[in-house]
Amino acid sequence: NVAGHYISPFHDIPLNVDSKEEGGVPTKKARNDEDENLFHMVVEIPRWTNAKMEIATEEPLNPIKQDVKHGQLRYTANVFPHKGYIWNYGALPQTWEDPHQKDKDTNCCGDNDPIDVCEIGSKVLSRGEVIHVKILGILALIDEGETDWKLIAINVNDPEAERFNDIDDVKKLKPGYLEATVNWLRLYKVPEGKPENKFAFNGEFKNKAFALKVIKSAHECWKAMMMKKCDSGSINCTNVQVCDSPFHCTPEEAKSFVESVPRSSPSKESSIEEQMWYFLEK
Repeated sequence: NVAGHYISPFHDIPLNVDSKEEGGVPTKKARNDEDENLFHMVVEIPRWTNAKMEIATEEPLNPIKQDVKHGQLRYTANVFPHKGYIWNYGALPQTWEDPHQKDKDTNCCGDNDPIDVCEIGSKVLSRGEVIHVKILGILALIDEGETDWKLIAINVNDPEAERFNDIDDVKKLKPGYLEATVNWLRLYKVPEGKPENKFAFNGEFKNKAFALKVIKSAHECWKAMMMKKCDSGSINCTNVQVCDSPFHCTPEEAKSFVESVPRSSPSKESSIEEQMWYFLEK
């Protein structure tokens, strides 16, 4: 962070952009409607890249790492006509989709991760970047029987951000983008031999107001987890900023966690998977 301390991108970055936090819980102060829709987003995967990077929820301080499956680094397949991720992809900090809580709208439990964000701005962002976004809408993906919400958002510093205020603006100003989003999410696991993903609401995007309710619920789930009021399972809740949490640690302890992890050299070789294009039958 700005003080030079190691922090968790999952737990230590405030959800709301302007919130003054006390132990991770915003203090009561007047907020207008525009403030209510300003959130931090942690960028995990820049647009047009394939490496399956994500917040490592089970490790101390939750670093952003490439997912590994069967000992191999994971890359998301290119399904024609797309190359890599078609948005800047990441997550809202201080949110958690509780795997023990059934969502009343989807009738499925959460996927045990922070809420995912698809940022639709014009700039390709950098991995690990923390940006301010405003929420435009949400899509309910059902991934192997789990609720996996996908927020649609835009960087507030994008040149066109002022033109986007709700999901209908995306339909109007970026025609085809939402349809491509549904198609991408439906098919991206098919090259791995898995079935197509399903959606609640028949693949319909819900508006900003609906999305804000989902975010609020996921933030409450996160707070309960951080205060040990629910079963967090294998999630690592170690944090530096949530002072009232039983999982709180000092900056010195956080530094020792990081320095105890063996450093690995990043691979400079492009994966064959990143170069392949999959053509799926209609």
